[in-house]
Amino acid sequence: MDMTLADLCKQLRVNGIYAYVQEYQPDNHELNQFLTSALQAELDKRHLNRQMKALRQAGFPTKKRFEDLVLDNLPQDGRDALPALKALTFIKERRNVILIGNSGTGKTHLAIAVGILACEENYRVSFRTTAGLINEMVEARNENRLSLYLRQFRKIDLLILDELGYVTFELAGAELLFQLLATRYETMSTIITSNLGFSDWVKVFMTEPLQLQFSIGLPITQ
Repeated sequence: MDMTLADLCKQLRVNGIYAYVQEYQPDNHELNQFLTSALQAELDKRHLNRQMKALRQAGFPTKKRFEDLVLDNLPQDGRDALPALKALTFIKERRNVILIGNSGTGKTHLAIAVGILACEENYRVSFRTTAGLINEMVEARNENRLSLYLRQFRKIDLLILDELGYVTFELAGAELLFQLLATRYETMSTIITSNLGFSDWVKVFMTEPLQLQFSIGLPITQ
């Protein structure tokens, strides 16, 4: 829907322009049309810049989109979940998504595609490998800045943790990961990709899976 000059001035916070036109040029349709086109171009540019910044800050290792998915590589429940993932309603509902499957089933591709779409919809997204994130948290704890490090994730609408279970880590790392997930529970959304069935997560967290109290949504299994 086309925006009016008043709407554009309000969104861009340049209400003085609209006030000037209303006071001095109220019947100048050519000026109104020119300003509307110019401000719409500025709004579109700002929106594009925000998207590009969000994509850079997300830290995706590569750009993957839904259009590039090889659907034949996805299991049936993965294909069935595509409409819900594209709708991003799980982020609005602050639910989590677990993508479980063997290598080559498209888990990481799917997670990145969701993340890119979320960036384009003005959500704040961060992509991390699980091992890399744990290493960062251990380093932050050793340097007495763990609280400061974890604070950044309070602003992340969607955290993508890739490859849970591919690399083993010590109990201290598992506790830090659990701490991070617990702080995000029912407040922000997380996508986890893993080659481990959910019942095998005890190997990662050193506790029974049900004690994770994780809101599981849209699992994709192989």
